[in-house]
Amino acid sequence: MKQLIALGGGGFSMEPENPLLDHYILQQSGKTTPKICFIPTASGDADNYIARFYQFFEKEECVTSHLSLFNPPTRNFEAFLLDKDIIYVGGGNTRNLLILWREWGLDVILKKAYDKGVLLAGISAGSICWFQEGVTDSFGDVLEPIQCLGFIEGSNCPHYDGEVKRRPSYKEMVANKNIIPGIATDDGVALHYVNNKLEHIVSSRPSAKAYKVYFEKELLEEELPTKYLGS
Repeated sequence: MKQLIALGGGGFSMEPENPLLDHYILQQSGKTTPKICFIPTASGDADNYIARFYQFFEKEECVTSHLSLFNPPTRNFEAFLLDKDIIYVGGGNTRNLLILWREWGLDVILKKAYDKGVLLAGISAGSICWFQEGVTDSFGDVLEPIQCLGFIEGSNCPHYDGEVKRRPSYKEMVANKNIIPGIATDDGVALHYVNNKLEHIVSSRPSAKAYKVYFEKELLEEELPTKYLGS
């Protein structure tokens, strides 16, 4: 079974006092003590980001590790990653993430991990990267579309309610056909794909939602059923 969980925002890096989404990710592995690996490429392997990952997950029932491309723990990335149960990708600059992954061959290795049944997860840039296209601020202050890995069909826009320009920019891009239709997520919302199909939408915040954004004679934004994990 192939599983992928894309977080629009939230998790240990955005709401460390609210563990609902991260607990959900751990539970979906199906393992009592899953091996979880953090990939912080998009942040430039920021030390404080890595520290926050360990600070949260070392308190949980799991085995933690991280993969730095600036200080690699091994030469054999494939063996290292395919041994994990969960791969969790952090936020930051999506363009830099994709360039570095392709240079190091991580795009191919991650596809192998996904096909093998390793649960892929990620927040913000770590959400966008799995889709065909995404909305990014990687190029500066202006939001623009970006071509991504294409593990999941459609486009993705995180931080839909968390950044004032996200919603109007994504809707305009879809309306003008600058980006293919897709799903936008408020902060605190996660999209859970099983075998490439969206099976569950869950949230760590009572009012947070996901939205299908598409164009049929006019721009349409459809609120999708979202389950609050705290209820």
